[in-house]
Amino acid sequence: MPHSHEPPSARVGHPLSLHRSLLEKNQRLAERNRGFFRAKGLLVLNMVSAPGAGKTTLIERTAVGLQGQLRCGVVVGDLATDRDAARLRATGVPVVQVTTGTVCHLDAEMVRRAVRHLNLDALDVLILENVGNLVCPADFDLGEDLRVVLLSVTEGEDKPLKYPPLFHSAHVAIVTKIDLAEAVGFDRTTALTNLERISHHARIFELSARTGTGMDAWLDFLQAEHRRVRLEPY
Repeated sequence: MPHSHEPPSARVGHPLSLHRSLLEKNQRLAERNRGFFRAKGLLVLNMVSAPGAGKTTLIERTAVGLQGQLRCGVVVGDLATDRDAARLRATGVPVVQVTTGTVCHLDAEMVRRAVRHLNLDALDVLILENVGNLVCPADFDLGEDLRVVLLSVTEGEDKPLKYPPLFHSAHVAIVTKIDLAEAVGFDRTTALTNLERISHHARIFELSARTGTGMDAWLDFLQAEHRRVRLEPY
């Protein structure tokens, strides 16, 4: 069988070009989203984590904790079912469900379509609950102001080292379920060292949405960030 004399880059060029094209298109849409959201005075969070890290519970407690101060709306991304969306609607916040099927992340176009079903003029904070995944969401800007990554104490201390692109891209890193830390043998010092190594520019919070420990600092931060977004020109 004759050997191909094409360089490896030529043989794989089409898939790579297609992937680059998809990311470039997503980035253009994300910038449009960002400009649109900024014009509305919205603080937009892209919340990412592994499945079961506590995103939905944290969003619930955040929405309730900000009542009377900031108005929240949520876009929920899930492969299937609307269970998380139903939980969040019970808090009284407006919620839009995006069922992604086999797609393991939200993208800017999904967000653009979803927010058409929200009255953004009646909101101060828009939370995008991404699909539970620590790989795919790293490449896809949604037009957010802050990418927030969660690390549950039940996952172990080495998650930032195993998934560095996502943790490195985060503006905020939250250690969740700290009420369970002792029970699961969580090594706080090692976890924070790993976060500071990979997410060295990120603001780090430690909290338990279930007990409320650490929530005040998180809520105060969101109020300050909302003021910043409203004052800074885009």
